[in-house]
Amino acid sequence: MNHVLERSLRDLVRVTALAAAIAAVPVAAQAQDYPSQDIRFICGFPAGSGADVLVRYFAEKVRAVANRTIIVENKVGAAGNIAAVYTARSKPDGYTVYVHAASAIAANMHLFKTPPIDAGKDLQIAAGINKQPFMVMVPTSSPYKTLAELTEAMKKKGDKASWAQSNTSGKVMGELYKRATGVTAIDVPYRTANDSLNDFASGRIDYGMMDPVFALSQSRAGRLRMLAVSTAQRMQAVPDLPTMTEAGVPGVELLTWFAVMVPSATPRPIVDKLNKWFNEVLATAETKKFLNNFGGDPFITTPDEGQALFRQGIKDWAGFVRAAKIEPQ
Repeated sequence: MNHVLERSLRDLVRVTALAAAIAAVPVAAQAQDYPSQDIRFICGFPAGSGADVLVRYFAEKVRAVANRTIIVENKVGAAGNIAAVYTARSKPDGYTVYVHAASAIAANMHLFKTPPIDAGKDLQIAAGINKQPFMVMVPTSSPYKTLAELTEAMKKKGDKASWAQSNTSGKVMGELYKRATGVTAIDVPYRTANDSLNDFASGRIDYGMMDPVFALSQSRAGRLRMLAVSTAQRMQAVPDLPTMTEAGVPGVELLTWFAVMVPSATPRPIVDKLNKWFNEVLATAETKKFLNNFGGDPFITTPDEGQALFRQGIKDWAGFVRAAKIEPQ
């Protein structure tokens, strides 16, 4: 009886192994043939937006490397969640690729009471794209030339001081700054960063926590002055700007970063191929210049490193949202 049972178990193991091998054949063949059709890059913001410009730039550059047409589709709404859900629920075959701020998707896990997906489990980072800071800004007419000077003045001004922000990252950065310094300035939110310009010019706003695209454009135009960046290290795009820690405010570190995301069940050979394509594009001087003009630095990473950073970011944003006293929607 034992011999019969052992033989049956061996037969079961062989059948199971054979079934697994047969099931793996389509996946292996799929990965080997990839890409055999057009690829869609998903953008979470409208055509013409800064994110759309970035996505279309990489669509054109990756097209040349992959030798396949790349179609950009704009899936707009819910702070990028519509595009994230669309990607997560797409067929995991490498033909639906979400190019978006991974840091924003991480934040969304805590900005909504019932997130539509579990981003850390449902999405896989295939490649990094860029790292970006937020900037502390003051009007060029302001007497404050350093963050230390601004902080000293804002402490004296108390709740008569005011500061501008136009998105979640700016809000979080501003609240972390206030908590670290004891500044009690009043938060003035704006629908867009450009909406704050008149109040900066009139002196109603003392300082702002702004995204790098807006910050660089207004600095170049001579309207606003940048004092520090939110990242742990200085950025190649603005090497002369100190970090918050270097400027005397330790503990304020906020990194935003764009990444390439696919459904989590996407075969690893396809993920690796996407990683290779994007890293090849990121290594060019042209792309470095393009990203620097947006206030970011190229971010070359492996899928595993990117996924680890993504999951850590999801954990970190829980604390950021609490620190900024943001009520989930």
